[in-house]
Amino acid sequence: MQSNKGGGRRGKSGLWDQLVKYMHLWLSLAVMLGAIYVEAVDPAFRATLRNVSFDMFQRWKPREYQTDLPVRIVDVDEASLAQLGQWPWPRTLVAKLVDQLNERYGAASIVFDFVFAEKDRTSPDIIANTWNAPKALRDQLKTLPNHDEALAQAFGRAPVVAGFTMLDDTTTDTPRSRANIVFQGPPPTDHLRVYPGAVRNLEIFEKSATGVGVFSFSPDHDGVIRHVPVMTKIGKTLFPSLAIEGLRVALGAPYLMVQTMAGDADVAQTGSIEGLIFPNTTFAVPTDGNGEIWLHHTKPTKQRYVSAAKVLDGTADPTKLTGHIVFIGTSAKGLLDLRYGPFGIIPGVEVHAQIAEQVLSGAYLERPAWINGAVVIFLIVMWVVLVVLLRGLNAVASAMVGVVAAGAAWYGAWYAFSQGAVLVDPLFPTLAVLLMFAAYIGPKYLQSEREQKWIQDAFSAYVSPNLVKHLVEHPDLLQIGGEERVCSFVMTDLAGFTTLMEKNDAKEMVDLLNVYLDEMVKIAFAHDGTLDRIVGDAVAIIFSAPVEQEDHAKRAIACALEMDVFGRKFSAEQQALGVNFGKTRIGVNTGVVMVGNFGGETMFDYRALGDPINTAARLESVNKHLGTNMCVAHSTVELCGDDFVGRPVAGLVLKGKSEAIYAYEPMSAETLASERVQRYMAAYQLLKQGDEKGRASINELAELYPDDPVIQLHKKRLSAPEAPCSDVIVMSEK
Repeated sequence: MQSNKGGGRRGKSGLWDQLVKYMHLWLSLAVMLGAIYVEAVDPAFRATLRNVSFDMFQRWKPREYQTDLPVRIVDVDEASLAQLGQWPWPRTLVAKLVDQLNERYGAASIVFDFVFAEKDRTSPDIIANTWNAPKALRDQLKTLPNHDEALAQAFGRAPVVAGFTMLDDTTTDTPRSRANIVFQGPPPTDHLRVYPGAVRNLEIFEKSATGVGVFSFSPDHDGVIRHVPVMTKIGKTLFPSLAIEGLRVALGAPYLMVQTMAGDADVAQTGSIEGLIFPNTTFAVPTDGNGEIWLHHTKPTKQRYVSAAKVLDGTADPTKLTGHIVFIGTSAKGLLDLRYGPFGIIPGVEVHAQIAEQVLSGAYLERPAWINGAVVIFLIVMWVVLVVLLRGLNAVASAMVGVVAAGAAWYGAWYAFSQGAVLVDPLFPTLAVLLMFAAYIGPKYLQSEREQKWIQDAFSAYVSPNLVKHLVEHPDLLQIGGEERVCSFVMTDLAGFTTLMEKNDAKEMVDLLNVYLDEMVKIAFAHDGTLDRIVGDAVAIIFSAPVEQEDHAKRAIACALEMDVFGRKFSAEQQALGVNFGKTRIGVNTGVVMVGNFGGETMFDYRALGDPINTAARLESVNKHLGTNMCVAHSTVELCGDDFVGRPVAGLVLKGKSEAIYAYEPMSAETLASERVQRYMAAYQLLKQGDEKGRASINELAELYPDDPVIQLHKKRLSAPEAPCSDVIVMSEK
């Protein structure tokens, strides 16, 4: 790592100083105007910030669940499915459920969060037409009651609301509306979502039901249900939501009245929605202009649920059902009707029940239309406070004012929610104010910031952040010379990259290499390694210099493993694109070296010098002879103790050396525990002991595992007549 020791200091510029003098005004103004634009356009990230704060407020102060509200859910839960069989149940069983709720428990309305769009395949007449049985038996089956007719008759005896779902695809079969909807004001033609189709119930059920409602609702882009429509359109027909229709039937309202407000005179006869009224009752539903209400969730509670099995066998608590609006749905995971709310996953039927609870209790959340304008005014006021009132304050005092202003925005929003159930988003205005203050304060001190110590400017682009920090804190390291230290080294190289350059466009290959090297260096820095140098496609990393690390050996192996994973993945990705990108070979070694600045007076060149570095490079190169991707020296493995996971490869006598260096191949604990590796380890110990049984074991393993390069290596070298039974390999090449 080299750098000119005297470079990097800049002189003052008159033009620069003039720009800095007024930059805080222009930047803070730009932030304020940008924030106002975001508030007006309301992009997705703005909505995300708003939703995060609203969800947080609901978790801090949820709607209190009132056990006396006459709303319950009859749950086709796991226990019911286990007792009565998988869904869909025979319609005769569903009919019995309706009759029990109506006749035994006296439910005010029975609301289905299911759609019965197809005939019951368990009905006797259906079975008779599909069953290959004697004609007499089939004729007898046809005389038995039809299951769908049985359920329709049960619908006709009870205050039932049949549910259906909307579709984004066009269908010609529009559901039968049972609710008469009138308007108090211009019809809301342009303010309701229109669907082209629906999945409806069979005609026999819609004719028999007292009401028909929509159980579809669209979550926000993050999948959370926060607001739901009280009515929706299919083509030109208006339908109430499932909860609203269930309420209408239970309250005995003869029709539904939609209150609208006229729009601009230039617009055709259309109006925005203000609310919905249940005539002849005291209940009304305030909505936003699009006919939606915000859900005010309660904490999850089992008190609103009654098991369907208990209703069917008559053991359910009557006080939870008599006179209640009863929603029939499911919490069973396998039936896939699960939604997300501020408190996590909830059954979809609970959304409908909570809407009904809000209407009956009057516990609504409100987000007034003037909120956006109030946010704009707040931002403008904060900028004026910055420019006029804080002009003479220092950075710390100005920052404190910004924090207080942000805190005031949070408190105001929380007070509005907790005391008035008004939804005011504090997160975006707070971030905008803090950014505005930062834009105002920062440039004031830009001059002093650019006068920082030249070390950071000179070296931060070339070495790891930990080295920069250490050099700033310890400038004595810039002195010529060094010190002895035990360090670990990771050396990497790319197989066949020179050939790849020759066969492909050089610029494209250089760009590809830069992407590869950039990630390799990032991995090294993530493990607090220090980049020694990059030579072509090779990378050299030091651990325990300049900052000493007690666990440098473990860090080196962890870094090498992550580099190996990345190298394999990157090579596979390029191979899939038709680029013959080679594999990454890695060598790891530990030893005593000299570390320090060896660049003289004019050049800063902090590095390590010593034979352990060359050995790490030799171990990297020897992978191509061994068939491995990674070789770790015993000197490194020894320092890791029991934390090292891998197998011995061989004792390698590198070319030019007289003593063997024992090399190891890291691997996962699962691979190490495999039969292949365990049998290899046993054979290797025999080789290490000079036992001829080791030769036979290796030959046997070579037949069983022809794809294991280490086993094949030992087999090949041991096949020579003069080869001793040993684990040592004398390398004839570098």
